[in-house]
Amino acid sequence: MNHKLGAHEVLEVHEVLSEGINMINNLQLYRPHVQDAKLAQILDHQLAFVNDEYNLMVQALNGQGRVDAVPYRAPKNFQPQYGLRNPGPLAPNQSMNQLNDQDISCAMLSLHKSGAAFKMIGALECSDPDLRRIMQQSAINCAEMAYEVWQYMNQNGYYQVPTMKEVTTQNMIQAYQPSQGAMMGMNAMHMGGMGMNNMHNTMNTNAMRSPNTMNTMHGMNNHMHQ
Repeated sequence: MNHKLGAHEVLEVHEVLSEGINMINNLQLYRPHVQDAKLAQILDHQLAFVNDEYNLMVQALNGQGRVDAVPYRAPKNFQPQYGLRNPGPLAPNQSMNQLNDQDISCAMLSLHKSGAAFKMIGALECSDPDLRRIMQQSAINCAEMAYEVWQYMNQNGYYQVPTMKEVTTQNMIQAYQPSQGAMMGMNAMHMGGMGMNNMHNTMNTNAMRSPNTMNTMHGMNNHMHQ
């Protein structure tokens, strides 16, 4: 990686690494309070990943060899549950003893959402291509981890997805139509391609009909017969 970094990207990396430390510390803080085995598995896996990712970013920043960004893979075989299913009341806890899995998963989701935003903004300010690529992948990783936590929350009723009436949804969706400019551009390209083919065919036809071409072909035929 090029060690001649701009001031703007150094400041952004500072923010991203500070946010990474904060994420690691918070996940460690939540871990003893997790009760559900599934959430504990998710937290342990994510904590190990973000710790390794932090070290990789520090390694890349210090120029310790080539560093390849590692993608995080969230489960894909999940069907979201839509609609409200008797959601319970929400209020701040009065003490640490009230901290439960819903609180912890919600806090984890917030960490990953803010991390994705921080890192993508940082990537957009990076001049160094390697550092930019690492930051982009790190932002995507936060989005993947956020979705993994959201899946857990949705499955357990902690994050329910309200819906609108179907007619309202369809009216809003169908209000957006394809851009006519884009369609005209595609049609123009198609017509242009046809025009080029027609011109090419016309040139071949004219060439075959020209006296010089006909004489040349006639001479070639005479030569072959001799």
